[in-house]
Amino acid sequence: MPEEITGYVAGTWDLDPVHSHIGFVARHLMVSKVRGKFNTFDVRIVTAENPPDSTVSVSIDAASVDTGQEQRDDDLRSERFLDVANYPKITFESTSITPDGDKYKMAGALTIRGVTKPVVLDLEVNGFGPDPYGGIRSGFSATTEINRTDFGVSFNAPIPGGVMVSEKIAIEIEAEAVLRKDQ
Repeated sequence: MPEEITGYVAGTWDLDPVHSHIGFVARHLMVSKVRGKFNTFDVRIVTAENPPDSTVSVSIDAASVDTGQEQRDDDLRSERFLDVANYPKITFESTSITPDGDKYKMAGALTIRGVTKPVVLDLEVNGFGPDPYGGIRSGFSATTEINRTDFGVSFNAPIPGGVMVSEKIAIEIEAEAVLRKDQ
């Protein structure tokens, strides 16, 4: 069981999108990594009195995908990848949080392109504390790896010695949240 979380506060939290990041990393042409992120998302975190009873709910605007290259982003939005015209949201609902050494494992249901699969994220609690505006903040980091073909994102183009885009996609999340004032 992780050590007691210093300054832990139970309550309902809203993600601060300015200080948070939901991103991904994919291999490109089997020689480099391309990083991307989503610019628009809604995240609700409920920290319970008993930390493993906490929950997380995420809704991402799939069209907000951003790799810093417009042509690639348009391709990712197309039916070849995320198909945002038919599947505008990517969602995650946690189902359990369990201690894992000095961190946690957060299991949940991830939905991409209308396909829902179980995933497990490595979760780190970064801390709780006051902000300069009279509020309380919390911070979390989470990572996992998915196989995009499990979610129907199967387009690829063969190249000599491999493929254009890896099937394995790393997910990286940095979350800074603000405790709701009505707590």
